[in-house]
Amino acid sequence: MKILDRYILTTFISTLLTVFVILYFIFILQGIWLFIAELAGKDLDVLIIVQFLMFYSPKMIPLVLPLSVLLASIMSFGNFAENYEFAAMKASGISLRRAMRPLSIFIFILAGISFWFANDVIPKAEYKFINLRKEIVQTKPAMAITAGQFNDLGSINIKVDKKTGKKGEFLENVTMHMKSSSGYENKSVIRAVDGELETHETSNLLQLHLFDGNYYEDVKAKTYTAEQKKPFIKTRFEKYTINIDLNSFQSDMSDEDKITNTTTMLNVNQLNYTIDSLQKVMVDEKKSNTANLMLRSNSTLQNKTVEKDTLYLETAPKDILAEFKNITKQRILQSAIDINGTIVFNAEANDVGMTSYKKNINSHWLALHEKFVIAYTCFLMFYIGAPLGAIIRKGGLGLPIVFAVLIFITYHFLNTFGRKLAQEDGITPFLGGWVASIVLTPLAIFLTYKATNDNGMVSFDFITQPLRNFFKRFKKNNN
Repeated sequence: MKILDRYILTTFISTLLTVFVILYFIFILQGIWLFIAELAGKDLDVLIIVQFLMFYSPKMIPLVLPLSVLLASIMSFGNFAENYEFAAMKASGISLRRAMRPLSIFIFILAGISFWFANDVIPKAEYKFINLRKEIVQTKPAMAITAGQFNDLGSINIKVDKKTGKKGEFLENVTMHMKSSSGYENKSVIRAVDGELETHETSNLLQLHLFDGNYYEDVKAKTYTAEQKKPFIKTRFEKYTINIDLNSFQSDMSDEDKITNTTTMLNVNQLNYTIDSLQKVMVDEKKSNTANLMLRSNSTLQNKTVEKDTLYLETAPKDILAEFKNITKQRILQSAIDINGTIVFNAEANDVGMTSYKKNINSHWLALHEKFVIAYTCFLMFYIGAPLGAIIRKGGLGLPIVFAVLIFITYHFLNTFGRKLAQEDGITPFLGGWVASIVLTPLAIFLTYKATNDNGMVSFDFITQPLRNFFKRFKKNNN
């Protein structure tokens, strides 16, 4: 029995490692394609580039590992069935369930390692990756700006159409959004035809020179009616210089106090603490908004002057305005409109703020669930791939890849769809993080039951036969 277990484990692990290395390399190349364009031609040391790729690569594990387990399971068990090794096992009294036992233990260990990796390694690697990019900004400031998209530089959000020059320091068609102190809105916008980045090794300031542009700034209106007109100030300039403190982009790798508070850099304990804090802040903010709304409404009503012709009646008539003069009626109606507009405006502003709080909390919840999802996905993909390989009885890289890609695309689509919907508060973060696993778990149970019990084997001839016929015709045409 030990020899058989060793043989099954050796076959599966060797296949898993081979598939994992190939897929890992492919996913890294696909993922860093954008960064390759930014790294090339910047006179960076080879060590910096290697560190850059090494810190970026761990985030690919949640994508590569489940697909590798799925494909390795289908290929290994497909080879066993195709070579009649399962038939020999059954003839010796060894069931498929017994053959899967050592691999189940291995997958359990692998799931534990994947959870540790997602909870400990990936957050630290993400922290080092982001801080390494910030360090590069000190010597290569153009590295922080990618042409054709908005780039977050502290309190500035900048977009350029094209970068030129030896170090990419010359910018064309610059658009900048200056963030407000709250961080949720952009009150100022700058548009410039050209720009230039300038920095000195002895200085911590990055100077951004803008040429031939306009400066737009929203004006805070005093009334709701004026707010609807969207007032703003426009100023034209020939040259405008902005100083950016590079200390905000620098980091000391050993200084844990400088970790940016993002969901990808937090482990389970940190996420739980952050979620609890954010929820308390949101509850306090709701109470504060409600109190302020009531206070403003009462204050507005109390500050209205009472006209001399105002009547005090024990019972209000049906047409209460009939008791006032025409000029007073107009003032009352206008006051009601202003008060209502102010209340609606404040309520909408509060709602936008609460939505931002909720999205931030949902993102933290999704990051928390993701650390457990990756461990469960290892089990899920194994108990889909292993029985599926035994059922289709086909090893190699042909048919197993077709099934693996179809299943993984389904899983990835459901996972992405669930995350996006949960981030927008369309569904709960738990459902958004686990929807793909919930949908595919019945398939894993069904396939495992059918393969291990040998009662009414599942037929995939309606899928496999057309594919076999296609490959046969393809081989004949080549011959």
